[in-house]
Amino acid sequence: MQIADKDFFRLRDYIKSNFGVNLEKKRTLIEGRLSNYIISEGFEGFTDYLDDVFADKSGGKINSLMTKLTTNYTYFMREKEHNQFMEEHALPYWTQNIRDKDLRIWSAGCASGEEAYTTVMVLHEWFGPMKIREWETTLLATDISVRVLEMAKAGIYPEEHFDHLPKAWKLKYFNKVGEEKYKIKDVLAKGVHFGQFNLMGNFSKFKKKFHIIFCRNVMIYFDSPTKQALAKKYHDALEVGGYLFIGHSETLSGIQGDLQQVQPAIYRRVK
Repeated sequence: MQIADKDFFRLRDYIKSNFGVNLEKKRTLIEGRLSNYIISEGFEGFTDYLDDVFADKSGGKINSLMTKLTTNYTYFMREKEHNQFMEEHALPYWTQNIRDKDLRIWSAGCASGEEAYTTVMVLHEWFGPMKIREWETTLLATDISVRVLEMAKAGIYPEEHFDHLPKAWKLKYFNKVGEEKYKIKDVLAKGVHFGQFNLMGNFSKFKKKFHIIFCRNVMIYFDSPTKQALAKKYHDALEVGGYLFIGHSETLSGIQGDLQQVQPAIYRRVK
């Protein structure tokens, strides 16, 4: 099913204005991800469907549309180089320099939770069962999609999402439920606070700055001016010396400002 120019333009402009996502070159993706849904729900076409979405004052339908357009397949231990960097550099630095033992980490664009739970596993492994009790390590994980946040909170994942996770970690932190599905154990689930947040929103709601921020495979949807603005927000949301991790397919080259690249896809606030 093809989307007419007028529908593509109004969808493109609305999403860019409200969510910062650039759909200019995503026409084929829009048609591919929405056509079957539009047919199955009985809409006559894109015009009928978008009229229904924009008429919904609750925001639920536009949220569902955003989920369809931006959610990608993810899995545990997706960026193992980042986990290694945390263990070898970020965590040693911050545990030596945080006096109140309040380590603040944010997973921005957490999707269905694999990134957030992987990070908490890294924390448990690095601190150990005794030392982690001395620290406040609750991780904030946010996404714009209510649907993926519900999946993350449920913490139930299929077998294929564990291909890159050490088997010992899978046994240690998950319980098998049903056929080839696993549920996160409470000891890890309690280490993550999930919430809805639009990255185009106001970061001043965060009362304290973060020591580590993950924003991986999110900025691929943004144009350069939006990336520039978001990089500035992340800079201001980090403690001096804090780290920003982005996806390996992304770069802040030329727009990072006071975020200094220390490794591919890893930046640090230097002042």
